Amino acid sequence: MENRNFKLSGEPSLAIPVSDADRLLRAGDGTAALLYLYALRSGESLAPEKAAAALSRTEKEITKAAAVLCGLGLFSSGGKSRELPLPADELPEYTAEDLARRTGENGEFRAVVEETQRMLGRMLTGADLKLLFGIYDYLRLPAEVIFLLINHCVEETRERLGPGKTPSMRSIEKDAYIWYNHELLTLERAEEYLLLKRARAGTMRDVKRLLQIGGRNFSATEHKYAESWLDMGFDLEAIALAYDKTIVKTGSLAWKYMNSILASWHAKGLHTAEEISMGDSRHGQARPPAGRTAARQGSEPESERMRKIWDKVKNG
Repeated sequence: MENRNFKLSGEPSLAIPVSDADRLLRAGDGTAALLYLYALRSGESLAPEKAAAALSRTEKEITKAAAVLCGLGLFSSGGKSRELPLPADELPEYTAEDLARRTGENGEFRAVVEETQRMLGRMLTGADLKLLFGIYDYLRLPAEVIFLLINHCVEETRERLGPGKTPSMRSIEKDAYIWYNHELLTLERAEEYLLLKRARAGTMRDVKRLLQIGGRNFSATEHKYAESWLDMGFDLEAIALAYDKTIVKTGSLAWKYMNSILASWHAKGLHTAEEISMGDSRHGQARPPAGRTAARQGSEPESERMRKIWDKVKNG
């Protein structure tokens, strides 16, 4: 098992803040409360194996309790990575008896089940209920975050597959792990994440229109190329310029060729149409073509030519 250290996110103190105590009481997790006290007493980063030995718990129980405390904002994960580890390769196997007993005892989970069924437009099977309960009980996603997660999965599925289509609980579970690993354990964090995700999706649609791809979605490879260009920091105008150069040179949308253009600009730190224009101008002045003057007298400025290319692609 990969070693992972945890530490208190606040200043060490042997007096428990009232707000921390309230969070622990609301969580109702004895191992998490015990681990919190142990961390408070030691005042240092904790390794799961060391805490497990001290508290007579398994490393799996300690890791799960640490995840609960991270979700409550009482722990922060150490190391270079900002992501928490997956709590397990898969959710625990709950029996039908366990599920019936825990559902009967927990009114909040009953509400989660009812709202999930409403959003999906169908009754959940026994297997579905086990997955949903694992997301609620094991990943410890709060009820309001689960509602937001499922609503997002429903919208995304219908956008991809058409009206009336709904996601499976297995696909919702997959997204739940992603949210867990991105520490989207509060409504505020989850809403912020979705806003950024929707903004990126809108930009990707703009890129698709710019590349004149209609009537279909990006392929997996095409999607990776487009995502990488946005991740490099290119704006739409710069991508349009690379597209124009690609069409002129190859006569078609040659993804590898277009990517090589953008990668070259990225290496030079050029990410906007203006930067590319100035960069190309400097390059032209440094190495003028043989038999020509460095600047062609009376020719159209490069920046204006690029602007017209962008306008043509945008409106065409």
